Amino acid sequence: MSMIGKKLPEFKADYYQAGELKQLTHEDVLGKWAVFFFYPADFTFVCPTELADLADHYEKLQELGCEVYSVSTDTHFVHMAWAKESPSIQKVQYKMIGDPTGQLARYFDVMNEAEGSAQRGSFVIDPEGVIQALEIHADGIGRNADELVRKVEAAQFVAEHGDQVCPARWHKGAETLKPGKDLVGTI
Repeated sequence: MSMIGKKLPEFKADYYQAGELKQLTHEDVLGKWAVFFFYPADFTFVCPTELADLADHYEKLQELGCEVYSVSTDTHFVHMAWAKESPSIQKVQYKMIGDPTGQLARYFDVMNEAEGSAQRGSFVIDPEGVIQALEIHADGIGRNADELVRKVEAAQFVAEHGDQVCPARWHKGAETLKPGKDLVGTI
């Protein structure tokens, strides 16, 4: 089943953010754009590079009206300990969700059952809680937050301008396409 168009499930999850431990529900996510950023585990190798890269782009995503939620099957307590120890994770200001039961990882179809951890999956979710874009990588392949920002911008553009689409390598402010018979065979 395709994840595109799938709606965020009802959930409750504990998270760590900037020295605080709190709880999040699906209702807290609705009403603005969101990125759910799954990764295998805390205290690993590729994961801190990805989370630090995302931290470097967090302000830009917030300017776009987008909140970021990183998720692993570690607990929120482990996230807190990791943030105290790792210089890369100390940069993280977004919510770090603990998903020790794998509830969210299974819903988003990124649970690696054999390992008991999440795969590297990024999901762009609109304010109504509907998945608009996603990518999933093998554990050894890190993601690029620049591309994630571009996907959020493209999803927002398409949501606002339903009669236009964003071509390959589109960036905010670039020319878009208006599908119709006049474009057939001319691109």
